[in-house]
Amino acid sequence: MAFDQLDRPDLALRLDAELRHAHPVTVLESAIETFGDRLALVSSFGAESAVLLHLAAQLKPDIPVLFLDTGMLFGQTLDYRRNLAAKLCLTDVRDLRPAFQDLATADPEAKLWKTDTDACCHVRKVLPLDRAIEGFDAWLTGRKRFHGGDRMSLPVVEQAEGKVKFNPLANWGKEELDAYMAAHDLPAHPLVAQGFPSIGCWPCTKPVEEGQDVRAGRWAGSEKTECGIHTARAPGAVSNVGGDI
Repeated sequence: MAFDQLDRPDLALRLDAELRHAHPVTVLESAIETFGDRLALVSSFGAESAVLLHLAAQLKPDIPVLFLDTGMLFGQTLDYRRNLAAKLCLTDVRDLRPAFQDLATADPEAKLWKTDTDACCHVRKVLPLDRAIEGFDAWLTGRKRFHGGDRMSLPVVEQAEGKVKFNPLANWGKEELDAYMAAHDLPAHPLVAQGFPSIGCWPCTKPVEEGQDVRAGRWAGSEKTECGIHTARAPGAVSNVGGDI
């Protein structure tokens, strides 16, 4: 089922009002019923990704899962992506990689992260996802309010870049996530035990100290807090609240 872009803001507002306090399964069921095969799940296969992937796999194991392989991920993340996808029997995990021409033009020596992290994220994350998501009307993210900052006001359903975006886990905190992982015997990302509660690319991710914010290790020492995939593209547009995918 396809929806005209002009209808999507109203649809997102209506769905958010209906699902604001709903269980993640109810949110997922609504997303699948509304958009069917025009729905994708975007996952980093990071520290908390197993919960949403498992929930989705129970309802639609053939859901397209879009994974941003930036070329700078930890080896542990690539292993986790393969092992978890196999364990959950996900049949359509798509590895999105930066275009060769984009890298040749913007980051030929793979050192852009040292001088301009926003530009590095743009070429390695934003552009590949924008291309891949074009074929869908809606997508699922794993963002949550307990990560703090602007994410504290994260809606369950929002409209962004002409798509409807569902955040099924927005209402869940760490206790709910940990309980779900334990109840379903889901494997943790191997770097979690090494002090990484949020995991991105290796040059820009560090372990955090006890008591620090979940995302304190992402772009540590800079003002940057988001990679850009949850930020409005148009100049002057209002940014969408961001967070982990």
